[in-house]
Amino acid sequence: MTLDVAPGAAPAGYPPIPLRRIVTTEVRKLFDTRSGFWLVAGVGLLALLATAAVAALSSDAGMTYRAFTTAVDYPLTVVLPVVAILSVTSEWSQRSGLTTFTLVPRRGRVVAAKAVACVGVAVAAVPLALGAAALGNLAGTSSAGIAPVWDVTATSMLTIVGSNVLGVLVGFVLGVLLRSSVGAVVAYFVYALVLPALAVVLAGSQAWFRTVQPWVDLRYAQGTLVDGTMTAAQWEHLAASAALWLLAPLVVGLVAVVRAEVK
Repeated sequence: MTLDVAPGAAPAGYPPIPLRRIVTTEVRKLFDTRSGFWLVAGVGLLALLATAAVAALSSDAGMTYRAFTTAVDYPLTVVLPVVAILSVTSEWSQRSGLTTFTLVPRRGRVVAAKAVACVGVAVAAVPLALGAAALGNLAGTSSAGIAPVWDVTATSMLTIVGSNVLGVLVGFVLGVLLRSSVGAVVAYFVYALVLPALAVVLAGSQAWFRTVQPWVDLRYAQGTLVDGTMTAAQWEHLAASAALWLLAPLVVGLVAVVRAEVK
């Protein structure tokens, strides 16, 4: 007996798995692996070390909430994109894709659930980082015998959220595009550490690149977002560079994911 079912569709009488349940599963998968657990634990440890370093090394004038926030946020910008990469590439590197895509034949729903899970974790991590920075500010200023300075506005907090989400999306897109943990992680650190330095050198020596850099350099546009001084033109630069670095590779990666053989 054969079932007349379209490819990727659920058999008659069996409703598809709700997207909410897939998202919940993907959030749990972010942390229930050994690598995911230690990455998240590493974020907490690095945040504590960054807070202690600011309290120990900053002058009285430099011990502000913004200083603690910047220090605590740095581990998030490094680790969370790697978590997003592993969320995608684990289906191939750990060979769990066959099970995942058997249970959810429409691979686009799985990718969408992973994107929602990664963005949700990035958003949820920022209040925790801001809370740790606030505790560090109180403890540091109390030990120094000075009044705490609260110089981070609500707008700045939102821009920190936006910057972390952009970083996570870059890691997520690289994971979808390459589907290799090592390759995607290396590509991300090249993007985050090597390309900005090359862009500075090129902008300093080539006038034409200084003109187009805001439109094509996502890291450059993201820097203005973190500063919290975005103008209408800078929002346009951010949108254009995000389309270049996020949307275009994502479309190519999604086509590859749908067509890739899963073993």
